[in-house]
Amino acid sequence: MARRPALLVALAATGLLALTACAQSAPAAETAATQSAAVATAEAPAPFSEGPVKVALVRQSGAGDYFTAWGSGAATQAKAVGIDLTVTDARNDNAKHASDLEQAIASKPDAIIVDHGLADTIEPLVHQAVDAGIPVVVYDLALKDPTGVVVTSQSDESMAQGVLDALVADNGKGAKVGYVSATGYAALDRRAVVWDEVVKADDLDVLFSTGKVTESTATDNIPLVDAALKQNPDTQAIFAPYDEITKGVVQAVIQNNLQSKVKVYGIDISNADIEVMTADGSPWVATSATDPAAVGAGVVRALALKLAGQLPKDSVEFPAVTITRDFLLEKGITNVADLRKAEPSLLLSDTVTADWLPANS
Repeated sequence: MARRPALLVALAATGLLALTACAQSAPAAETAATQSAAVATAEAPAPFSEGPVKVALVRQSGAGDYFTAWGSGAATQAKAVGIDLTVTDARNDNAKHASDLEQAIASKPDAIIVDHGLADTIEPLVHQAVDAGIPVVVYDLALKDPTGVVVTSQSDESMAQGVLDALVADNGKGAKVGYVSATGYAALDRRAVVWDEVVKADDLDVLFSTGKVTESTATDNIPLVDAALKQNPDTQAIFAPYDEITKGVVQAVIQNNLQSKVKVYGIDISNADIEVMTADGSPWVATSATDPAAVGAGVVRALALKLAGQLPKDSVEFPAVTITRDFLLEKGITNVADLRKAEPSLLLSDTVTADWLPANS
């Protein structure tokens, strides 16, 4: 019981009880700003040799500093490359996302990046843009027909597999587990496939499945998990494959005073996530992640290579690493900047780059 208040303070400090993009944008932007652009060693090819390239970034982001850091990384990289980036963000409003993309197409930019979204809403417009001769790069959008589109994503399968391997190693085959996620989102759907495979292969006893994604994902999942835990107090572990969901799960575990009995396994990393994981008594023991700022930058570099005719294939997958609470504590890691030093592969400095293309480092 003595360790519970410290963790509650950490959760409150992340904005868990009042999540807003404004509250999180400043630290995330500072995080992205710590990534300096490596100097290019060759002249930029067309169209970058001919002046600023106009690109529309059409986003469907959500709560949490993951999305803020991703956007900051993309903006920093765009500036370094010579891209004039126009950004819109629908913030979980599918109709607005479609409207934003329609307006982007009408403005006739040199290229469009679509960040997240629901394929049923956005895919017809993506193909409309391609048919209009506008190069399109999508990130974490599950297109049924990706013809003519550069598809980028985190390695969701390896992310889920890495953290679920930790779950099974910690709790054993046949463990009593809970699952908190949502459907209809490309990344979560890909992670769900791995979850189903691990459940079957390791004979996990799934006591409950719940969860949703909203504008206040962490807060809105607390009562769902709270109810599930009250009905299933013998739960050993919970897989929550999105950090905003994970933080809600952590809070629900604490509310039920189960932090010494229930281990939580998440996906994604941020300054706020690290604060929650390393707080005294935290049940969040492992996560798999990329550096969101590095991924945002990588998506922009993929677009730049596509426009220069130098992208070898129309798909890019960003590798992830599995990070444990024990590792963070052992290394004294308190933020993403510390984590980059301990795990430099997170920088993606050698991913989708060229000698003329500055890369964040």
